[in-house]
Amino acid sequence: MLDHEYFMRKALEEAKMALEAGEVPVGAIVVAQGRIIARAYNRTQALNDVTAHAEMQAITSAAHYIGGKYLHQCTLYVTLEPCQMCAGALFWSQMSEVVYGASDPKRGYLALGTQIHPKTKVHSGVLADQCAALLDNFFKGKRRD
Repeated sequence: MLDHEYFMRKALEEAKMALEAGEVPVGAIVVAQGRIIARAYNRTQALNDVTAHAEMQAITSAAHYIGGKYLHQCTLYVTLEPCQMCAGALFWSQMSEVVYGASDPKRGYLALGTQIHPKTKVHSGVLADQCAALLDNFFKGKRRD
């Protein structure tokens, strides 16, 4: 079985695509039965849509792939701790597992007291340094502009 780091690296590839597109570099993938069924990255700028976070895009894509709205037996890998909005979508999709890299102490779902579905297993800190470095470098560049 492939491990969390393997799949987080795949989410990081998506985050790098977001960076190349001028988006906040957050990437996400959804895995079912050891296979990637959805890939996504932030597209808020391209779509002019504040809800176009990587997680939201990945949830929608995975639901289309499965043909249903509930993502039981699926795992979301995302490079940044989900925000309150994405945590709500994860709650309603009943994602079985969420694995994230970097924490977001200001806007993450934990800081804001939002809950993910009680049956969802959460793992944090997977490749956290790499995930955080990508975001830190992006925002340092924005502050220089």
